[in-house]
Amino acid sequence: MGKSGKSPLKTTFVCQQCGKESPKWLGRCPSCHEWNSFVETTVAAPSRVSGRENAPQELSQVAAGLSDRLPLPLTELNRVLGGGVVAGSLVLIGGDPGIGKSTLLLQVSSLVAQAKGKVAYVSGEETLSQIRLRAERLGVKGEGLYLLAETELDVILSQLEKLSPSLAIIDSIQAVYFPELDAAAGSITQVRECTLRLMKWAKQSAVPVFIAGHVTKDGAIAGPRVLEHIVDVVLYLEGEPFSAYRVLRGVKNRFGSTNEVGVFEMKEQGLIEVDNPSLAFLSQRQGEAIGSTVVSTLEGTRPLLVEIQALTTPTAFGLPRRTANGVDFNRLILITAVLTKRVGLRLGNQDIIVNVTGGLRIAEPAADLGIALAIASSFRDVGADPQLVVVGEVGLSGELRTVPQLERRVAEAARMGFERCLVPKTGGKVSAPKGIELITVSTLREAIGVGL
Repeated sequence: MGKSGKSPLKTTFVCQQCGKESPKWLGRCPSCHEWNSFVETTVAAPSRVSGRENAPQELSQVAAGLSDRLPLPLTELNRVLGGGVVAGSLVLIGGDPGIGKSTLLLQVSSLVAQAKGKVAYVSGEETLSQIRLRAERLGVKGEGLYLLAETELDVILSQLEKLSPSLAIIDSIQAVYFPELDAAAGSITQVRECTLRLMKWAKQSAVPVFIAGHVTKDGAIAGPRVLEHIVDVVLYLEGEPFSAYRVLRGVKNRFGSTNEVGVFEMKEQGLIEVDNPSLAFLSQRQGEAIGSTVVSTLEGTRPLLVEIQALTTPTAFGLPRRTANGVDFNRLILITAVLTKRVGLRLGNQDIIVNVTGGLRIAEPAADLGIALAIASSFRDVGADPQLVVVGEVGLSGELRTVPQLERRVAEAARMGFERCLVPKTGGKVSAPKGIELITVSTLREAIGVGL
């Protein structure tokens, strides 16, 4: 064992969901609480990467370089990135298989190649002819777009050095492997090491790199959650399986805000930007529908109008069911309890189903009043005012609490042609744009009386 001078191999158990290591197998991960996610992994002694030694430098003497952003031709993607991609940054785009990550990256590659020069698109999952077929379907011609079907990291980095592109795409990180590691491609060890080496190359060459990562429910393949602490920007492409709309959401951004979202629509020619999401989400609304309300929600700095639908029906089982699509399940339970206790609606024997149309997910409490009004409308079988937009947080005692940036939400409702907006009564004065009436209420009971 002492001939080679290398430390012996050791075995450890790694959670395939979050990357936590353990000296022994555990049935449940203490970090992410996933069951049966630990896999035995052989770890070799890390090889030292040669490079020049860095010396500490005073902050006031550091030159401000690499601050310029590369504006991308897609406005929605630029919005999420904070105005463009920073030179030398590593951007991770995650999402479920088939959600549209490869489609978005191929479209971005083609547009950047036309505007800025050479772009390298490295695919470890498709052959060059398969990418060509997908490009023809999307209408991508491919001038300045260089394809490479390769999975070995050393070969990929060598080809990127020769090409010197303005942008590099790796699709996907789970398919890339480093041959010196004794681990299968897609494992936590391989994914982490490959990402670290790609990050080093991006910083040294000042070339932005986009990498795609899969997310699976069973945790068999390493998801991008393991890599969030390594990369500079983390984006998630979300959407319901049977919905045409996709939401690109920023989760981490070292160079901008993490609250912005971009909205796309999946069509035959690829992902198309949605310039007016409020109009798209309300395009199929049927006027004074029972159990339907319009809520002004806020995604980052962008106000969106979405339709919330609710259906109440007597339960056929002993315990009533609660189903939430697009809203938090715990918020639905809270609102149902307040409606029962404070408003007097007998919902104890009712199945309640709440849905946000268009496949959008709403996480903020500002949608509480819309959910409550939709449930009350369905339970009483009375339609809500079709020209009314509601916004407000519901408290446990039945009071309505104000929400941030109320004026921007009201302005979006006025821009979309709504005539009235139901908001919580606040201590300060909220100015309403021309053409819309501002109705202030203090309690949920009062709001239901006005809204219905």
